[in-house]
Amino acid sequence: MIAIAKKAPTETAEKGIYIFAVGKRKTVVARVKLYPQGKGEFIVNERKAKEVFTTKQDLDSVTAPFKICELSEKAYDIEVKVVGGGEHSRAEAIRHGIARNLVKEDESRRPALRKAGFLTRDSRTKERKKPGLKRARRSPQWSKR
Repeated sequence: MIAIAKKAPTETAEKGIYIFAVGKRKTVVARVKLYPQGKGEFIVNERKAKEVFTTKQDLDSVTAPFKICELSEKAYDIEVKVVGGGEHSRAEAIRHGIARNLVKEDESRRPALRKAGFLTRDSRTKERKKPGLKRARRSPQWSKR
């Protein structure tokens, strides 16, 4: 029996139509749903964003695409499922997903978000350990005698 994968629906009964995008950084994957006719709710892993992001820097980082596009984040409902990484990387992955959603909604926002660097996926990850070395590049200590 062959299973046929169906495209995920872009409409839910309780909230309406949404725009979907995936944001990534290091080992973090953030699946972001942006509801254009919203009340300003920001939910991350079924918790409010202010509970998830304890530092103001991370909270500002997440809402930065709205400021660049001169939009109010209160006009949107944002629902995010994020997996992996640490708090700062999660914030940047969510920022990446939100920026992609805003471009999907209106293509004229692309130049501003591109200039701010929000559409570029930060692919820097930890380098793997090599054989014969202590870490990726750290060699064993050399002793003369």
